Amino acid sequence: QVQLVESGGGLVQPGGSLKLSCAASGRTFSFYSMGWFRQAPGTEREFVAIVRWNFGSTSYADRVKGRFTISRDNGKNTVYLQMNSLKPEDTAVYYCAAKKTGSTSAPTGYDYWGQGTQVTVSS
Repeated sequence: QVQLVESGGGLVQPGGSLKLSCAASGRTFSFYSMGWFRQAPGTEREFVAIVRWNFGSTSYADRVKGRFTISRDNGKNTVYLQMNSLKPEDTAVYYCAAKKTGSTSAPTGYDYWGQGTQVTVSS
């Protein structure tokens, strides 16, 4: 069982930055690929970024590529999402998710989810 707790959300002006964190319980964090997803009201949950369990390779949704950076610290059982140049359309609840080995951008492929943290980009 893995428990995930996100933090770092809030209100930020367009063009600003936020850094989200996701702390994971358990002793096998390094064997999980970690993803960030987001969901705005009335929309489906969408993939944002993934950092894979093996070698730490990353992938991003086109909408955030070049602005967001995902990273992980296996010693701290934590995954991060650095978000720069934020836009109003980035407003959503952001979720982290864990998938035992493997790699996918599909939400249905993940085994564990956090409770989410709200990010609002507005002037």
